[in-house]
This record gives sequence, structure tokens and C-alpha cells, in this order.
Amino acid sequence: MKLLIKIVISFFLLTSVVNAAKFKLKFEWGNLKLCNTGYPNKVDNPIFKLTNVPEGTKTLQFRMKDKQSSFNHGGGKVEYTGQTSIEPGAFKYFGPCPPNQVHTYVWTVTAKNEKKKKIGKAKAQRKFPE
Repeated sequence: MKLLIKIVISFFLLTSVVNAAKFKLKFEWGNLKLCNTGYPNKVDNPIFKLTNVPEGTKTLQFRMKDKQSSFNHGGGKVEYTGQTSIEPGAFKYFGPCPPNQVHTYVWTVTAKNEKKKKIGKAKAQRKFPE
């Protein structure tokens, strides 16, 4: 009986990890204007492509970080209704604006259920300017 319980628990944990690993994010800067002054402007979000969003997701929380700077670029929250892409204009954030150099930016999306519990996370990164 103990062995059966261990097998069931292991299967549940393995399935949860496998499902969480499938959640993917891609993004494109789109028509973002070049900024290289080090003083970011508020801009519309980039184009996001989502794959395998966890079942039960009600909201998606987006945040962008600059790997070469501690500046808080912010992000936004989007209601999730099954869409596979988030178009520009869903929220505003401080866009990439490295001072006369190229930086790497990482977007993180966190999927949350109706109880606001985190049920998945995905990341994607790109350089700016490309």
C-alpha cells in the first residue's frame, strides 16, 4: 500500500512538473522606436505569443527586467480568456532604452488562477536594440 501511495504521489509531482515546463513565452519588440538615452519612455507592451498556458489560468502577470541594469521597467496584468497572443496596447511599461549600448531584456509571465495562486511561469529574452 505504501508503495502504491509513493507511486501515485511521484506520478502527480512528475505530471505537474512536466505540465509547468511546457508553458512557453515568446515576444517581438514590434514597431518599438529606438531609444538609447538611458531614459525609458512609457510604451505599449510588445507582441507576446503564449504556448501551453496552464489550465485554470485567469490572469497573466508580465514583468520585464534588464539583465545589465537594476531599473524597474514594470509590466502589467492581463485577463486570460484562452488567447494565444497578447497584442500591443494591453498594458504600458517603461520600454528598453540602454544608454548607447545593447542590453538583454527578460520578460517573465506568471499565470495565476481565480484564487490568485501562481500556477505557472515562463520567460523569454531578447536584446535591444537587435
